[in-house]
Amino acid sequence: MAAPYISKKKLVDNSLAGMPVISLNEVHFKLHILMKNISIRDMKCEHRSKVTPTVRTPQAADWALSRGITALTTAEVAQLLGIPTSQVPQRMAVPMRRHEWVTPARGLWVPVSPDYRAWGGPPALEFVPDLMGFLGADYYIGWLSAAALFGAAHQAPQATQIATSRMIRNRQVGRARLEFYTRSGLPHLPVIERTVRTGRIRIAPPELTALDLAANVMLGGGLDNVATVIVELSDDPGLDLDLLARTACGFSAASTRRVGWILDEFTGTKGLEPLMAVASAADIRPSPLNPLSEARGKIDKRWQIRINQDVQVEA
Repeated sequence: MAAPYISKKKLVDNSLAGMPVISLNEVHFKLHILMKNISIRDMKCEHRSKVTPTVRTPQAADWALSRGITALTTAEVAQLLGIPTSQVPQRMAVPMRRHEWVTPARGLWVPVSPDYRAWGGPPALEFVPDLMGFLGADYYIGWLSAAALFGAAHQAPQATQIATSRMIRNRQVGRARLEFYTRSGLPHLPVIERTVRTGRIRIAPPELTALDLAANVMLGGGLDNVATVIVELSDDPGLDLDLLARTACGFSAASTRRVGWILDEFTGTKGLEPLMAVASAADIRPSPLNPLSEARGKIDKRWQIRINQDVQVEA
């Protein structure tokens, strides 16, 4: 019996007589389309699971804020808008002029709440944690800025004073002025965290704040203001004298003596012996009460400090 004839163009199966005849080319084409459709579906599913949906630029700030996003990198903004990273500055120029975004550092974008757009940007405490995390630097809010958070700063600081583990240039972000001061041994100093609207921020506790102010009287607005702030810190929220003495081990004898003398003179605080022990162990020479004034005046023997200025503490 002769073998069935197989055409180069048509495939004939006697068992499927009467059924439509399909060419090999048609079979290959249909298989190709089927596999392509499966591949496209898989790609779309993978895209939906890994990539943020594209957002229009005018709605980007509100979109981020509504999802609790406090900061984005340039790459993340590009992904959000569905554009190359090189186009981000141009695309964001108009929203920035409307104060919907600020850039406290190159490559970092912070969405601004509608409440603060008239200010040109959010308060410093709301973006400092993201900024310092982006810069990879340890930090704490210190000096008068920390004192103000405890309600102990008569003079509102003109800038947010920040201690950092490395040099960072000062900057203006909207109305917020940030001043950075390099602080040696920062990782070993005690800090506390406080909740702000955008997360948690690191702050110097009252004990560290008092010593920092005594160490740098200029940052505290002068000796009279430093003394006033230290007295108020001792009253509310109060000072942990053991923590104060332990922290003083990382400061100069002059700083420790200033704090001790101010507390002794204006508050009558009891239990200052551990602080006095730290102050006397470091240096036997008298320290000036005001480091910016001449070294003259009587010496307080208890604290080994030269009273070279009359101190006025505000009530």
